[in-house]
Amino acid sequence: MNPGVPFPFEGILRQRLENSRRIAIVGIGDVLSPFDRSGMSVAGEIEKLELPHVKVFLAGTVPESITRALRAYLPDHVIFLDAADMGVQPGSIRFVEPRNTQVNLVSSHVLPLPVIMEFVANDTGSRVTLLGIQPDLNRPDRDFSGPGQVLLQRNISALTDILRSVI
Repeated sequence: MNPGVPFPFEGILRQRLENSRRIAIVGIGDVLSPFDRSGMSVAGEIEKLELPHVKVFLAGTVPESITRALRAYLPDHVIFLDAADMGVQPGSIRFVEPRNTQVNLVSSHVLPLPVIMEFVANDTGSRVTLLGIQPDLNRPDRDFSGPGQVLLQRNISALTDILRSVI
């Protein structure tokens, strides 16, 4: 990773997390599906770090189920992580505008994610951000490998560096 060249989501996320003291990470996806598990996997990696100002919620395919727990945590910012077909290299992480109809979320959740995000923002008073993770759509039977795995790990490192720098 060239430290002088930010990943596409890095600048936006740093700006959005400014003045945040409590951050919630919401992992979304179906752990049984290689196309849909990346949000859950990345959230799990962040959870292992045990960052003091970050709480991870593993929502699976029902992100609306964690709204009560989010409310109790009182986050300043909620970051949703979900698989999204953005037409970019597998393992890429990008900021996704929920209204962007060009991006197809891969997850199979019941309520549309933009509806859940709006509810969470209104209910908790927190800012919300959606980060899409490009799955490898050419490998339906397994997880990332090769360049996709390397890129995903570099993106996870960039994301965790940002989370560590908050506060």
